[in-house]
Amino acid sequence: MNTLPNIKILAMGGTIAGSAADDTDMTGYQAGVLSIELLLAAIPQIKQYANVDGQQVCDIDSCDMTEEIWFQLAAKVNTLLLDEAIDGVVITHGTDTLEETAYFLNLVVTSEKPVVLVGAMRPATAMSADGPINLLNAVRLAASKEAFGKGVLVAMNDEIHGARDVTKTNTVNVSTFKAWDLGALGYMNNGKANFYRMTTRKHTKKSEFSLAGLTNLPQVEIVYAHANQNRCIIDAIARAGVKGIIYAGMGNGGIHMNAEPGLIDAAKEGIVVARSSRCGNGCVVASNHKWEELQFIKADSLNPQKARILLALALTKTKDVIEIQRMFDEY
Repeated sequence: MNTLPNIKILAMGGTIAGSAADDTDMTGYQAGVLSIELLLAAIPQIKQYANVDGQQVCDIDSCDMTEEIWFQLAAKVNTLLLDEAIDGVVITHGTDTLEETAYFLNLVVTSEKPVVLVGAMRPATAMSADGPINLLNAVRLAASKEAFGKGVLVAMNDEIHGARDVTKTNTVNVSTFKAWDLGALGYMNNGKANFYRMTTRKHTKKSEFSLAGLTNLPQVEIVYAHANQNRCIIDAIARAGVKGIIYAGMGNGGIHMNAEPGLIDAAKEGIVVARSSRCGNGCVVASNHKWEELQFIKADSLNPQKARILLALALTKTKDVIEIQRMFDEY
């Protein structure tokens, strides 16, 4: 009797499905060329660990990820995980926006069953391609009891990361995905999932966010801080009708003196302003008393691209900045 777990694989394209003309070409490839059937055919060993079934959701370079695709993917994942016969979902994905898709799903998936995102830094046609072992490990992880209830996970380079904290840190290296200060949740040791810590932040089953009844999210944009900054970008996106602005500030979410008046005016118009950091490490906490009085949101340890996702979802529920700050403190 076959008692292996049943794992559904949703394919999104990306480098893991990429193809180049030469097996030594690691960067000059076309992403999302190979089908999920071809990817699975290259890993016959996968059948030792799970009954797998693949479905192509899209075949894009993840640089081109859209909100519409996110909604479609989230609906598929939630529908699949309602099926008692399905034990987990693996999503093959391009690495450039993998962390954003993972965090989005971490907030809107309604099941405790494993959801694992996986990608590759080398195309499938490359010598020493990392995609096959990454995908095998992702299936092993999704099939494990240890992954249950851990939130959406990322399995890359023998490491297990939580969706909230992981980020892409290197343009080309296979060890690109890291959770800077907090570290990996665990490792895939000889194909077995070993967890050493878990997140304390709300996710999946305990999340208050839902896409039910929504067709899109409020528009939130990111403004990157830099020396000699002015307010022109802030004014432009405010005029464009955004509902929120993530300011990727310097250090502890520091705001340039020339940009500050633009953010203040945006807040007066009802646009929610959140301070994140361009540093990549650490938390954004209270500092300037004026920003606290203006009730600018503090993004905690979320990087700008993840803070954008949380703020957009928060704005589907409320415009109360105190309540939104509570969400940033809990998620």
